Amino acid sequence: MNKAQLVEKIATETKLTKAQTEQILDQALETIKKTVAKGDDVKLVGFGTFSRGKRKARTGRNPQTGASINIPACKVPRFKAGKEFKEFVN
Repeated sequence: MNKAQLVEKIATETKLTKAQTEQILDQALETIKKTVAKGDDVKLVGFGTFSRGKRKARTGRNPQTGASINIPACKVPRFKAGKEFKEFVN
């Protein structure tokens, strides 16, 4: 399912217009991104938790040349599915 299909499904079920639904979805995603970027978690009980993790610096290889390259440390987004979501999927 892509974003347009998700917006259409939500709009149908909530009786909102597609434009309203897309605006709400965009704002929700933007809020999650900004909150996680600040270092705070977004916990949606029953669904999961969005958080920010750290990845250590490491040495990698260029697949074309085989040369070693240094990959710097960075922050990465993480998602951990909640218990209810996991059970629903299984």
